[in-house]
Amino acid sequence: MIYETIRTIIAEHLGINESKISLDTSINEDLEIDSLDAVEIIMAIEDAFSIEVDEEAIEQFTTVREMVEYVESHQ
Repeated sequence: MIYETIRTIIAEHLGINESKISLDTSINEDLEIDSLDAVEIIMAIEDAFSIEVDEEAIEQFTTVREMVEYVESHQ
């Protein structure tokens, strides 16, 4: 469920098809997320899961899997 929610959030914010996003999708290389997109996506994830994402953690996310694991460990 966490992965599906994060995938939906990313797809909606970037205007792409969810099928283009997998756990191993690279945030920078495959999705080319800029800093504004990153902030909006993280805010949506925080709202969806009622958590606060540490700013240092945001900079370390390289794949969608790392985002999912972060949410799993902070719920």
